[in-house]
Amino acid sequence: MIFKQMIVWVIVGATAGLLVDAVTSGKRVGLLIAIVAGIIGGFLGGWLFSLFGFELASGFIPDLIVAFIGGAILLLVLRLIRRR
Repeated sequence: MIFKQMIVWVIVGATAGLLVDAVTSGKRVGLLIAIVAGIIGGFLGGWLFSLFGFELASGFIPDLIVAFIGGAILLLVLRLIRRR
């Protein structure tokens, strides 16, 4: 069961990373970085949501929303760092 959940997290995170890279303005970070940032952003988003006490229903769409928000935060920070 844990392996299946991890695969789903990777798929959701990768999807979120690609969506964030497509939606945000500025220079694109590249396919691999967008996918990795989305996966890490999914964990970041989950941590931030639990930290502030927000809880969404489980499922693909709510998980995608959380990963999208976390990925957006992470990609925006990466773009700020790359500008320097």
